[in-house]
Amino acid sequence: MQLTRLTRLAVVAAALATVLAAVLAAPPGAQAAAGDGTPTDPNIRFVGRWDTRNSSAYVPGWAGAYLTTGFTGTTVKLKQRNAIDLYYSIDGRPDVYLQNVQGTVNLTPTPIPAGDHTLRVSYRVVAGSYHGDAVFQGLVLDSGARTLPAQPTRGMVEFVGDSITVGTTTSKNALTAYGWLVGEQLGLDHMQVAQGGACLVTTADGCVGLDRRFVKVSAADGAADHDFSRYQADVVVINLGTNDVGHGVSTTQFQDSYAGLLRTIRSKYPKAAILALQTFRGRFVAQTQAAVQTVNNAGDRNVFFVATDGWVPSDGLSDSVHPNDAGHRAIAAELAPIVAGHLPPRTTPTPTPSPSRTPTPAPSPSPSRTPSASPSATPSGSAAGCDVHYTVTNQWPGGFQADVQVTNTGAAVLTPWALRWTFSDGQQIDQGWNGTFTQTGATVTVAGPQWSLALAPGASATVGFTATWNGANGAPSSFTLNGAGCRAA
Repeated sequence: MQLTRLTRLAVVAAALATVLAAVLAAPPGAQAAAGDGTPTDPNIRFVGRWDTRNSSAYVPGWAGAYLTTGFTGTTVKLKQRNAIDLYYSIDGRPDVYLQNVQGTVNLTPTPIPAGDHTLRVSYRVVAGSYHGDAVFQGLVLDSGARTLPAQPTRGMVEFVGDSITVGTTTSKNALTAYGWLVGEQLGLDHMQVAQGGACLVTTADGCVGLDRRFVKVSAADGAADHDFSRYQADVVVINLGTNDVGHGVSTTQFQDSYAGLLRTIRSKYPKAAILALQTFRGRFVAQTQAAVQTVNNAGDRNVFFVATDGWVPSDGLSDSVHPNDAGHRAIAAELAPIVAGHLPPRTTPTPTPSPSRTPTPAPSPSPSRTPSASPSATPSGSAAGCDVHYTVTNQWPGGFQADVQVTNTGAAVLTPWALRWTFSDGQQIDQGWNGTFTQTGATVTVAGPQWSLALAPGASATVGFTATWNGANGAPSSFTLNGAGCRAA
């Protein structure tokens, strides 16, 4: 009898040990209940670099980190440890700015209609440091409500730089910087690994050097190493060298450190395209080019130097160094198609899905380029309600990039609007931006983006895409806007 009791106790103890081992072995976040709104809730996606070592308080690092999720119900509140400035957007609406808020912060002072919703939260940065106590402790929802899985995006782009990349002197800092704008335009997750005053080279006088800090979760001294298994960047854009001159960095030091940073990034992101931008002030240009050539010669052909001459317009600076809002929009207009052209090909020819976030309202003009193909005119007659300019801006064997500008020449506001055309040579859309693309056979439909659903009389919108072609790449011969024929020019 005693032996039987001991045997039963042993069985129970073994079972408990098995359960405990499974719990301890579970990956971070696995112990959270999906939908509970805690930091470890798997329905919340933490984009960019976050310190997640404390399961009850996640801390964003560098600039431009944000969180996004879906949720049900009519209200949502944010649990903050201490005072912080932040931006939030519900259901893709323009970002709302809150200053010096703490505790349980009500993001819906006026309840919203019951149903499924989306949320994005970004803490405000100043020169790359968060303006307050950026510590996320969870969400509070209605009784019976829950979070929903954050919508996936098409990929990840990471921007490495200094105060220019942070967006210093712009109206919303990181949210109005070129990196954020490019990510939003292309429907990508995006992250700014940047700090005001940062250098490429770590210097004796204390300049924060990305040659060493790139691998860290933040720019703070003693910061933990970033866990690169959390995500893999598809494209990395580097804009460094503006500040190194003021810290005594020699050309040899800069070139060697730049090549070292390129090798470090490659070790962390084996498949990413790396774009090394010419600094907008033209500093260390030859050394940047030489560093790219060094890694190219060593066998890494997925690293590119990008010239930026003329990217910042004459009225695009707020001082002698930092672009203003218009300057960042101009930079984003030049950079977005380049980033799009270096994204990995989609596994199927399915066109671009709708972005999971709505960008802050900002025009995204298409850069002016010489077209390499010209469409034939559509004999639509005077009844046409729109004009279309279709421009192939770049072409290579098997692929090309194009812009399509549509102008509403009618008398009514079109809400929503949708542009349609039919390819004649079997072209297939790979990536698209500034609209929601769908393709059925040869017919392509582009719906206006959520942040620009209306097209007023006389107003224009420009969408862009990359696509494949084989044998011929003729321009579409006809276009329609909300079913009405357009004139192609």
